[in-house]
Amino acid sequence: MKLIRTVDAAGHVLCHDITQIIPGEKKGPVFRKGHIVTEEDIPVLLSVGKEHLYIWEKREGILHEDEAAEILRQICMGDSADFTASDPSEGKITIKAAVSGLLKIDSGRLFELNSLGEMMIASIKGNFPVKAGDQIAATRIIPLVIEEEKMQRARETAGKEPLFRILPIRAKRAGIITTGNEVYEGRIKDAFGPVLRSKLAEYGARVSEQVFLPDDKERITQEILRLEESGMELILVSGGMSVDPDDQTPGAIRASGAEIVSYGAPVLPGAMFLVSFLKKGDRRVPVLGLPGCIMYAKRTVFDLMLPRILAGEELTAADMARTGEGGLCLGCEVCTFPHCGFGR
Repeated sequence: MKLIRTVDAAGHVLCHDITQIIPGEKKGPVFRKGHIVTEEDIPVLLSVGKEHLYIWEKREGILHEDEAAEILRQICMGDSADFTASDPSEGKITIKAAVSGLLKIDSGRLFELNSLGEMMIASIKGNFPVKAGDQIAATRIIPLVIEEEKMQRARETAGKEPLFRILPIRAKRAGIITTGNEVYEGRIKDAFGPVLRSKLAEYGARVSEQVFLPDDKERITQEILRLEESGMELILVSGGMSVDPDDQTPGAIRASGAEIVSYGAPVLPGAMFLVSFLKKGDRRVPVLGLPGCIMYAKRTVFDLMLPRILAGEELTAADMARTGEGGLCLGCEVCTFPHCGFGR
């Protein structure tokens, strides 16, 4: 820090907040640390009794907080047009989504960078859909100044690829196979179809075909293969997912040749969820086995996995295992999903 006369302060950077007190009206900072003093600021500074100021001296190898915050912004988003960023202010930059899609965050590298100290990147949770204009993250340098060497270490820790990216959620043609003798024979009304149509519509996807079948493993298998051959990009098999002897869905999906990634998820509601992929040539079609809770629970494992599937992610068993933390929906009377702990 360097002490100078206020009348000579134009162009210099404040090292501390300047407080203004107007009795009965105001008490608070009129200028924040890091502010670059202008000629117009000088009368204001003098009016609050500041004849002298501590200012920051530019030194070789030392970066101002706003310069360092810009480095963190670059680490987060690179030159991607999928994001926008605010101008730096007091070492802070706010990052927002410029497009809608599925937010992906490299959690490992983010952890390593936040472990360096004197700098931070705070973000929302990854693997959730975002809309253009949503705030994604904020970066900040903790001190007013920081060694350039530390920011270089941050660059090296983060690597060449940005920490954040947004995958487009592509509108898909979906086929539904609703199983169960009770629905097939008309004893009860189908409840899966309307729910699935509504959830798919949230992402611009549509149901191209829905068929009803009894609890017949062979027929379910044949229908999965027919829907794949007809060009469906997503196949949803609803019902028949429990261990009841009449429930044939898991066996039918396996018999179709689909690769079972996970049968069962550490999520409630939705523990009997099945994820598989049917490979045919260059095509890899997701085939999902849907438990009955999707008919009546407001949010389930399907809500967590659907945007990832529609964004083209090839989910793994490890991906499914990681859903356990945050995988308990509390069934709140007023549902605020996704602004809650479910899936977080």
